[in-house]
Amino acid sequence: MKTALIVGGKGQLGRGLAATAPAGTRIVSHDVDTLDITDRSAVDAVVAAVRPDVLLNAAAYTAVDKAESDEAAALAVNATAVGILAEAARAVGAGFVHVSTDFVFDGAAGIPYAPDAPTNPLSAYGRTKRAGELAAGDDALIVRTAWVYAPTGGNFVRTMLRLMAERPEVRVVADQIGTPTYAPDLAVALWTMAGKNARGLHHYTDSGAASWYDFAVAIQEEALAAGLLDKAVPVLPIATADYPTPAKRPFYSVLDKSSTNALLGAPAPHWRANLRRMIAAIRAEG
Repeated sequence: MKTALIVGGKGQLGRGLAATAPAGTRIVSHDVDTLDITDRSAVDAVVAAVRPDVLLNAAAYTAVDKAESDEAAALAVNATAVGILAEAARAVGAGFVHVSTDFVFDGAAGIPYAPDAPTNPLSAYGRTKRAGELAAGDDALIVRTAWVYAPTGGNFVRTMLRLMAERPEVRVVADQIGTPTYAPDLAVALWTMAGKNARGLHHYTDSGAASWYDFAVAIQEEALAAGLLDKAVPVLPIATADYPTPAKRPFYSVLDKSSTNALLGAPAPHWRANLRRMIAAIRAEG
């Protein structure tokens, strides 16, 4: 590919995509401050001017709880805009890559969800992301992921590091099971799949599974070992019922990556190994 257009360019994944682009790729990146992806005429004008070989959508309305009271806004970004981007990509013959979420599932299966497993989102966020998958179309590459984190930006890892440094203890939900995903590796996977002209639904996360509590315990252990935290604090497991939120979340949302692993030629690193990489990156950046 010669030219790639990234929307959502200032987010964790957007930055990862720009940083890991194949050699020789011309990158044009936009975020909400330079392109309103819900504005069809604006999107059409940018895509017509750039004429990308691939358009990668890393933009999303990700305020899961806020979406419960503002579903229309979430739908505009997570679904309507996806259709606009997909149509604009088709108009110039570009491939379209869209990123979705494990929240399209209800978590009742108890086994990893295959890409063709029935969806049943429990929240407004999940419903709007599922609508976005449908809006992307059958000719798009749609990759579901989960629990994304990176050395920069707002994410669970950075939140836990801050809370562990500020508080005498932290309480973390232990009955929601999923898999963290290191944004730079997700970006590389998206470039690889796009380069192979993959289409349809795929799943990508780090390997393994964990609860939020497991993840938090590992964050503290790795941060202590790297010298990012001065002392350990108690990490206490709690039930979802003890931490009520407006949006209902799936209790089990591990994704089956078998088809993606075959496409990429190898499974992703384990989430604990990638967590260690992120902690090392934060330490290196000071």
